[in-house]
Amino acid sequence: MKKSTRISAISRKEFFHIIHDPRSLIIIFVLPVLQLIMFGYAMNLEIENVDLAVMDHSRSRISRELVRAFDGSKYFRVHYDNGGPSGIESLFLARRARAVLQIHPLFAEELQSDGSADVQIIIDTADPNAGTIIQNYVTAVLQQFNGKIDKQSVQPFEIRPRVLYNPDMKSAYFFVPGLIAMILIMISALLTSIAITREKETGTMEQILVSPVRPAEIIIGKVVPYIFLAFADGMLILVLGMGLFNVPFTGSVFLLVLLSTLYVVTGLSLGLMISTIVQTQQVAMMIALVATLLPTIMISGFIFPIKSMPWLIQLISYLVPARYFIVIVRGIMLKGNTIMELYPQALPLLLMTAVLLANAIRKFNLNLEK
Repeated sequence: MKKSTRISAISRKEFFHIIHDPRSLIIIFVLPVLQLIMFGYAMNLEIENVDLAVMDHSRSRISRELVRAFDGSKYFRVHYDNGGPSGIESLFLARRARAVLQIHPLFAEELQSDGSADVQIIIDTADPNAGTIIQNYVTAVLQQFNGKIDKQSVQPFEIRPRVLYNPDMKSAYFFVPGLIAMILIMISALLTSIAITREKETGTMEQILVSPVRPAEIIIGKVVPYIFLAFADGMLILVLGMGLFNVPFTGSVFLLVLLSTLYVVTGLSLGLMISTIVQTQQVAMMIALVATLLPTIMISGFIFPIKSMPWLIQLISYLVPARYFIVIVRGIMLKGNTIMELYPQALPLLLMTAVLLANAIRKFNLNLEK
């Protein structure tokens, strides 16, 4: 029997096992869709309807215009509060407000006589990230308000910022490509991590070993079906991400397919490596989840910028495949990057794949010798 025939026979066996296994079908098709929907809608850096308590002690026309500037923004939900400074803490403790705007009694008079006046903004920063975002919103509203009341002053130059790649500053544009990277690596490693251990548990490994098939052929034969299934999974996630969250696609479809295949093979190789080490499917799945999900979320640049992490964590992140593919998928989808810009990320994935696949085959050989 030819080598290609032996590999295809193992691949067909694995494929038929997958399509007759409801658990595998759920992992392949249902789990990624649920994750995309939950993460896609939950991971949102945009904060709207911030409860803003207004203490307007001026009660003048200009102070009411300032309040209307906040009330007209989609980011704030304004309500008046007649309490004084002593009541601010109770507002935060009762969660009736996340920010307080205090306008002092002489606000209008100072603005008319001096051309400037102070207002006080107090923000609840129990959540520092949300506090920073609210502060940026407040600053933007105040700058816009100042521009309206200071029309007569001549500015030396005018700033017109131009935002590229994500002009609407939508969080989905940032998170959905990262979700594709997270789901692909997790599903790929999860599926193949049980490929060898399933044979061990069911006792069919001995039947395979007595057949005229080499260990490398067993590994390759088991990987091939999952390459196609993971690729179909990736296309499903991509289409849903673009349809549900309106994420643009500006680059080359062929390049994304090519590099996604490389990334999928990296994840499959990792799963095979895990399956050659452990003996049960349950342990293999747990290790696969821990080895893919947590590093991808925490130290791949998916959510948190890598350059802001301690140097030791930055070094560890070089071992996370998603670190490279997140740059690839965001670059192709949002920026239209070509292979000339992305080969520094593709080469580490290629190296990881070679190392993981070689180790999986070597450990499989060692297990046979034992």
